[in-house]
Amino acid sequence: MATIDQQFVEYIVKTLVNNPDKVEVERKIDEKGVLLTLTVDPDDVGRVIGKRGVTAQAIRVLLRALGTKQDARYNLKIVNTDEDGELISRRSEPREEETVEATEEVLDENTEEDTDDTEEAEEASELAEKTRAELADLDDLDI
Repeated sequence: MATIDQQFVEYIVKTLVNNPDKVEVERKIDEKGVLLTLTVDPDDVGRVIGKRGVTAQAIRVLLRALGTKQDARYNLKIVNTDEDGELISRRSEPREEETVEATEEVLDENTEEDTDDTEEAEEASELAEKTRAELADLDDLDI
């Protein structure tokens, strides 16, 4: 049975996402307080985080209010997973060999396509890396 804090986060997030059946909230208690780990469908991660992390920040503020009422300290961790449910690495900067491999893959895929497609792939890759970095920064916030 889910606790009140898990139900609270689940309710908020399920109203935001397109795939509410894939929302999971795990609860863990440690020396820092209660850690709620939120996992959503990979397509919904952006909706939960929001532009510049505003939505995630708002959820954390609401959790802080709940914590005041419950005499507990809550932390929310948003887990970024891929299509298969595997955890995506959260390093803010990829290792050099990963960058080279990824660039080679993009170039191999786009050799027969226009340069416009290559630019779109590079922009998408940059956006993905920026999103991962923002996720890592959000996890480091102490709210």
